[in-house]
Amino acid sequence: MKFLGKVLLTLLLLLLLLAVAVYVLLQTQWGAGWIGRQVSANSDYQLSLSKMEHNFSHPSHLLLNNVSFGRKGLPATLVAKRVTLGVGLIQFSSPLHFSSIRLEQGTLNLSDKSAPLSLQADRLQLSQMALNRNQGEWPLQAQRVDGGVMPWKPEAGNVLGKQASFQMSAGSLTLKGIPVSDILVQGSLKGGQLVLSNLGADLALGSVTASAQRDAQGAWQVPTLRLNSIRLQTDKTLGEFLQPLGELPVVHFDRVDVTDARLEGLDWAVTDLDLTLKDLTLREGDWQSDNGSLSMNANSFVNGSMQLNDPIANMDFSAQGVALTQFSSRWVNGLVRAEGNWTRSDKKLTLDELAIAGLEYTLPLNWRDRWMQTLPGWLDSVEVTRFSANRNLIIDINPAFPFQMTALDGTGSNLLMAQNHQWGIWSGNLSFNAAEATFNRVDLRHPSLTLNAGDSAIAVTEMSAFSHEGMLEGLATVSQQPQRALSLSLTGRQVPVNLLHDWGWPQVPLQGNGNLQLKIQGALAAEAALKPSVNGTLSVTAGDRTVQQIMQAGQVAGAQ
Repeated sequence: MKFLGKVLLTLLLLLLLLAVAVYVLLQTQWGAGWIGRQVSANSDYQLSLSKMEHNFSHPSHLLLNNVSFGRKGLPATLVAKRVTLGVGLIQFSSPLHFSSIRLEQGTLNLSDKSAPLSLQADRLQLSQMALNRNQGEWPLQAQRVDGGVMPWKPEAGNVLGKQASFQMSAGSLTLKGIPVSDILVQGSLKGGQLVLSNLGADLALGSVTASAQRDAQGAWQVPTLRLNSIRLQTDKTLGEFLQPLGELPVVHFDRVDVTDARLEGLDWAVTDLDLTLKDLTLREGDWQSDNGSLSMNANSFVNGSMQLNDPIANMDFSAQGVALTQFSSRWVNGLVRAEGNWTRSDKKLTLDELAIAGLEYTLPLNWRDRWMQTLPGWLDSVEVTRFSANRNLIIDINPAFPFQMTALDGTGSNLLMAQNHQWGIWSGNLSFNAAEATFNRVDLRHPSLTLNAGDSAIAVTEMSAFSHEGMLEGLATVSQQPQRALSLSLTGRQVPVNLLHDWGWPQVPLQGNGNLQLKIQGALAAEAALKPSVNGTLSVTAGDRTVQQIMQAGQVAGAQ
């Protein structure tokens, strides 16, 4: 009996000695290499580490140094200077489920498409880590990441799992090409729902704060989004810059506030922008709202050759469309003011009032081409109920036919300025007058014009101007059909006999002042020259001499 006791005691001592030896050996470089080889040989993972440590002052923690871990045949998922594993009794039933995992000073490469890691933890902690995800819809790179996830149970397509709370901070992050710094995000995952209860970051020399949540179908709800003192520069055009808004998943904004923003892109810029947006949903490149609003103002807005100073815009959104309650801006040393509404059903913009005053505007060289361009799909027609213009200077520097009108005033009512996505004067009444005007080097005083537009034609019912010691008066009609048939009659009394020469009519063999009578027909069809279509007669009387000329297809026989 004593012998048997001595044998058992000896065996226990040997087992204890063996356990101590294994314990010591596993904490050597050889032991770390052996652990890595065993995991790599008997699983789908590749593991390497330089050393494993254990301290009886923290008996439930294993420390792994210089760890590289990932699936075989793929880049390492984890590279870290130190990994701390919290172990416990659960390891007997679930060897890969730890009470805690702490990753320090390394890189974690994420992929939604790869198979999920078999590791799980009640708590995952990151300390000074880098995160990379180069695939998927939202690629990101983050540096100096600290934070935690509770619990951490990764699944295929969801690295955080389906049920977790998280808090993360990062020194810098690039999300889909957008760099931000000093990020803090807090939130949770519940089934397919993602809740971001608090998000803050420094962006483009300013700051952004937000809260948001995404449902299981991928739709987003954004209760608050605030951008403050943003200073953003981009190499994109304005259209390219705004294009991602049309590519977003369904997102509803309860409130968006932008304060003191300065944005600059390719051929556009906005300075000191303040904006408040309420209750708006973006869906499949369109928007929806039942009771939303937008208020914004800026110091300046530049888009190409157009520059607006001190623009202010206020509008209300509804299911029926947009109510423009206020728009005003200084433009080319003058003022523009408008109010009206856009209706979704017929895509019509109705301006109840449009007023321009004090403009000093030089028309772009391609203004005629712009006039012929088709309007975008969301804008079928434009109607101005009340129009007024006061003390404007309008200049066209086109060398083919330059003109200038000084102190230009005008009024209009019920003007249909566009229909079927095409600019024009389709209906309504309009009248203009100016103090002075020059049309292709011909000076006129007090020119005036009144027209009425209808479905079939535009009728110029009054047209007059003073020239030198005489006066010009005329009438005209322009068809609304595509050929744009033109009929014009012009009478001049005591005007220069060759007044019409600079307007395209050949010189007449007379001198001084006289009376003239012009009657022509032509066509103002798009993309076709006017002169070849002109037929008409000119009668000029100076003293006791009268000259009559006939134009056919833009030519006068025998004219010089």
